[in-house]
Amino acid sequence: MMNYPKKVKIGDITVRDGFQHEEKFIPTNAKLWVLEQLILAGFRHIETTNFGNPRGLPQFSDADELMQKLHNSKKVKHMLDDITLTAITIRERSMDRAIQAKKDGYGPDRILVMVSTSESHQKVNSGLTIEEYFKMCEEYIPKCHDAGILVNGTVSTIWGCPIEGPTDMKKAVEFTQRWLDIGADDIEHADHDGSASPDRVYDYFSMLLDAIPQPEKHIAHFHVTRGWGLANVLAALQAGITNYESTMGGTGGQPANFVDGVPVTGTGSYYYKDPNIVGLVSTEDMVVMMDEMGIDTGLDVDKVLDVGRMVERIVGRPLRSEAIKNGRIPKELSGRK
Repeated sequence: MMNYPKKVKIGDITVRDGFQHEEKFIPTNAKLWVLEQLILAGFRHIETTNFGNPRGLPQFSDADELMQKLHNSKKVKHMLDDITLTAITIRERSMDRAIQAKKDGYGPDRILVMVSTSESHQKVNSGLTIEEYFKMCEEYIPKCHDAGILVNGTVSTIWGCPIEGPTDMKKAVEFTQRWLDIGADDIEHADHDGSASPDRVYDYFSMLLDAIPQPEKHIAHFHVTRGWGLANVLAALQAGITNYESTMGGTGGQPANFVDGVPVTGTGSYYYKDPNIVGLVSTEDMVVMMDEMGIDTGLDVDKVLDVGRMVERIVGRPLRSEAIKNGRIPKELSGRK
C-alpha cells in the first residue's frame, strides 16, 4: 500500500512567485483580490510580495501599498491573526524595508532568504558568495525576530544547477542544519528549475528526515519545467513531507526582465525560452489530487478552482492547470465522500 500523510499544509505563493514571471504589471487591486480569496478559501500560509528593489522588480513596485491594503481589508482583516503573510527579502535593504513595515503595522509575518548549494547560482541570485550570504543572515535573523518576523531559510539547487549542472544533495542537508543553527524558523527545499526527478526527490527527503526528523520545519517547492511537478509531490508525500508550496495555474518562474513593454533587469536571462512556459506546481491540480487521495488540506476545493479560473482571466492567458478545465472527480464515481 502507498504510505503518505493524511493531513498537509499548502502555502499558496501565486501573488509573489507566480506573478513575478508575468510580462505585464498585475494591478494592485487584482493582487489584493487574489490574496483575499486565497484566505477565504482556507489558505493560512501565503506569499504576498517582494521587498527588493522595484527598479529590477517592477511587478512589486506596489509592495507597501499592497500590504497596507491587505491589512486594512474589510473582507479578511479579522482573519489575519491566523494567517502567515510572507515577503521575499534577498538582501539587506529589503530586510530593512520589511522590518520597518512591520513596525509601521503592515509588514510581513515572515520573510524568505535564500542560499544555493551552487556557488555560481548563489552569486547570480544574490550578488554574494555562499559564506557572505550566511554571514549576512546571521546578523539579520535576530533583527527580524526582534521585530516579530519569522525567517524562512530556503535551500536551492538541491537537485541541480542551471549554471553548474549536477549538485550533491548531501550539501543541501548540511545547509538545512546550518539554517536552523543560525535561527531560521523553517526551511524551503526548492527545485527552482525543474531538475528534480521523483526518485531523487524521495531519496533526498528521506535522507533529510533521517537527519532532521522535524517534518513541520520542511517545505517542498517544485517547478514543472519538465512536467514532473505532481510526480515529485507524490514522491515527497511518500517520504513523509507535510508542507508544500504552489501557485495558481502553475504560474511562476524567474522575475521577468520585460514588463509592460519595458526591458528591466529581472534576474537576467530566462531559465525558459518562452515566457509563457511557466514554472511551479499548480495549486488547483495538487489540491484536487490530494483531495482525491483522501488527504486533508483544510481547503475549500471548489473555491480554489473558482479562484484559479479568475487568476487565468487576470493574467489574460490560458494557464497550466488541468483541474480548472476538467474539475474534480465526481464523488459518487470515485467512492470518496
